[in-house]
Amino acid sequence: MEFAAVLLIAIAVIVMVTLVKAVRIVPQQRQDVVERLGKYKRTLNPGLNLLVPFIDAVRTKVDMREQVVSFPPQPVITSDNLVVSIDTVLYFKVVDAVRATYEISNFLQAIEQLTVTTLRNVIGSLDLERALTSREEINRHLSGVLDETTGRWGIKVTRVEIKAIEPPASIRDSMEKQMRAERDRRAAILTAEGHKQSQILTAEGEKQSAVLRADGDRQARILQAEGQAKAIRTVFDAIHQANPSQKVLAYQYLQALPQIANGTANKVWIVPAELTKALEGMGGALGGLANMVGDVPSPEAADHASAVEREAAEAARAAASAAQQIHDEVRVAEAQATGGTAPQGLPAPEPVSPGSLLNDPADRRERG
Repeated sequence: MEFAAVLLIAIAVIVMVTLVKAVRIVPQQRQDVVERLGKYKRTLNPGLNLLVPFIDAVRTKVDMREQVVSFPPQPVITSDNLVVSIDTVLYFKVVDAVRATYEISNFLQAIEQLTVTTLRNVIGSLDLERALTSREEINRHLSGVLDETTGRWGIKVTRVEIKAIEPPASIRDSMEKQMRAERDRRAAILTAEGHKQSQILTAEGEKQSAVLRADGDRQARILQAEGQAKAIRTVFDAIHQANPSQKVLAYQYLQALPQIANGTANKVWIVPAELTKALEGMGGALGGLANMVGDVPSPEAADHASAVEREAAEAARAAASAAQQIHDEVRVAEAQATGGTAPQGLPAPEPVSPGSLLNDPADRRERG
């Protein structure tokens, strides 16, 4: 009985192991390579698969998803003999599990070495400056070479990226100085351009201001000249329309005579003895000038003759008084200068009466 129980237990264990080996469940995005008696038999797809126990065996389990591998920094020499350190990142996926298993023993290591070799070949043909600025070109070249080589291994290289290119420390310092100098140069250029534009705008503003100021002065002078011309024309027209007589001109002279005598620059004013004759000659000259321009009193002016004569008499009296006062001051000054004795060379002027200024021969001739 005991032997039979042990036998049943052994048979049950064998059956369980056989079932376990016969049934294979493959997860999604994975393929299993099966060998029968050491020879490739088939590839198990995702799902439930049955195998022949103790005859079929799974050789490899291949992950069909896209994978990413970051390789350690690799020293690479550029064409200008500078050693730079380059970090790369590789994206790939297995498209054929059988070839990835039987064509190469370790495809990941093979991809890494192929990437390093290709990278050294590409960077060796470029100088440092071009290597730093040609990452896209380097990536495309690496992708083309790796895809062509790894295609027969059943592997598809989807993308190759360069993470960093690290030049030596001395080169980095030189590059930083160069970039700093370039930035300073651009800043100086921008400052100079701004100063230039400012100077140009200032000059343009001053030019426009000067032009406008000159135009304003020109227009002001034109308007002032036009105003003076209109004033002169108005006065001239008024004089000709009023038709002044000789008496009016003599009256204007008599009004100006006290103002001439009261000038601050006149220290000594000498009144001629023959003031009547001087006024007569002036009146005659003015009368002749009036006759030349047709100075004939109008009927309207004759109505105001009496008023003009009165004003002229008053002005004559004021002029005679001013002349007498000036003559007295002159005699006193001469007496003080000669030590109290009156001068003998200058005769005393005859007194001038207002009537003699008005009843001059020229006036009588005009009345006659």
